[in-house]
Amino acid sequence: QVQLVESGGGSVQAGGSLRLSCAVSGYSSSNYCAAWFRQAPGKQREWVSYISRDGYTSHAASVRGRFTTSRDNAKNSLYLQMDTLKPEDTAMYYCAASRWGCSSGSSTYTYWGQGTQVTVSS
Repeated sequence: QVQLVESGGGSVQAGGSLRLSCAVSGYSSSNYCAAWFRQAPGKQREWVSYISRDGYTSHAASVRGRFTTSRDNAKNSLYLQMDTLKPEDTAMYYCAASRWGCSSGSSTYTYWGQGTQVTVSS
């Protein structure tokens, strides 16, 4: 079956950077729309970004200009480069995949990773 595994989370100071990775197995990474979501304690899951099969990206206003989403189909991997991190970026980050379209809605995505924690201190 399809598996997604995130890595790269950790604790950083405000203004720092982290790069999250998501390894996909079970099907080719070139055959899905992939997305990043995050969820802070007590809050709803929030869409961060998506990247289409052909590499088109879209980012939430809260992270636009600071986060960059990319994919490496040869490695079946998805990435989220996070720069100029802020305390409000603190959350569990999840990668997700859809065999069909892209959107900012979590219901679009069928497959989910287990999450990786990002903590940003002020």
